[in-house]
Amino acid sequence: MRNPLADKVVEIKPSGIRKFFDLVSEMTDKDVVSLGVGEPDFDTPWHIREEGIYSLEKGRTSYTSNAGMKELKQEICNYINRKQGVTYNAANEVLVTVGGSEAIDVALRAMLNPGEEVLIPQPCYVSYDPCTVLAGGVPVAINLKAENEFRLTAQELRDAITDKTKVLILAFPNNPTGAIMEKKDLEAIAEVIIEKDIFVISDEIYSELSYAEDHVSIITLPGMRERTIMINGFSKAYSMTGWRLGYACGPENIITQMTKIHQFAIMCAPTTSQYAAIEALKNGDADVAEMRDVYNQRRRYLLHSFKEMGLECFEPFGAFYVFPCIKEFGMTSDEFAMKFLETEKVAVVPGTAFGDCGEGFLRISYAYSLENLKKAMERLERFVKKLREERK
Repeated sequence: MRNPLADKVVEIKPSGIRKFFDLVSEMTDKDVVSLGVGEPDFDTPWHIREEGIYSLEKGRTSYTSNAGMKELKQEICNYINRKQGVTYNAANEVLVTVGGSEAIDVALRAMLNPGEEVLIPQPCYVSYDPCTVLAGGVPVAINLKAENEFRLTAQELRDAITDKTKVLILAFPNNPTGAIMEKKDLEAIAEVIIEKDIFVISDEIYSELSYAEDHVSIITLPGMRERTIMINGFSKAYSMTGWRLGYACGPENIITQMTKIHQFAIMCAPTTSQYAAIEALKNGDADVAEMRDVYNQRRRYLLHSFKEMGLECFEPFGAFYVFPCIKEFGMTSDEFAMKFLETEKVAVVPGTAFGDCGEGFLRISYAYSLENLKKAMERLERFVKKLREERK
């Protein structure tokens, strides 16, 4: 029998996050604390769940239009206008997707010809690289630096652009670093983007989780709305991970082709989730603010804990992750995370799961209760103290 598998799929590495998640699930010790998963620990707010339940009770279980319900697309437009002051046409510039992940996938498939390059600032979310490969593109890493607080600079962008560059993936607030891009940072790279005539896929799934100031999208800058696919969703802001709902907004010519792919591959996003999402956008601002305040309290606690134990970590102002540096211990990120899990029963994710430049760092999620975070920090302090003593 000949090989049934596609080479490019077989060559894709498994997710580094999944590796540690699987290890934790196999451990029988109930005292294991996992800080590895980027999923809110809140229930979906009741009024949002109630809207989903009501839609089921009314028998609203048929397909919606391919691009999503008209009312939901209009609410998405209203939300973006309210938050960013940018207007989209709900009829032809919005696509409702199965999570933000599907939006990333179909955007790349709609925009890339074979061999075209996609610039991916790293460390980054694990899906960008394989989705680029599956779309026939060539992923090109831009290694971000801790001394720049893992922000993308105009010079780093300019240095990475070639004649084959088509798309830049911009993911801020960032997973795994928690880094943000302020307006001045975006203005500097926008000049290069326009000069070099490339396009942007802006993954803004953590836009509501910004702690220094309100999130600014690159679509607000002159000349950028027409060359950007802005992606967002409901998983992080409204704690709706399992509802699997996201969206993309952008120029009609790109959204039309993305909708074509979505139509053939998916048909439409879940109907129940779309009804719930309308309620989230209409009446969910207070819920988001409440969750954001809790995350911020946890963020500050972790940073204080790192300072107390002498662990280097830049202050992240977005998402729900911290990215401490462990280079002083002379271990790889993978070795540190594995030993920490084995000896102290705490699961964190090695920085290398998010790109080679994540070496020497760990991703710690604070989408967990303060009680669990305190337990984990006590164990981390004990662990690093022991490592320092061994190195004397």
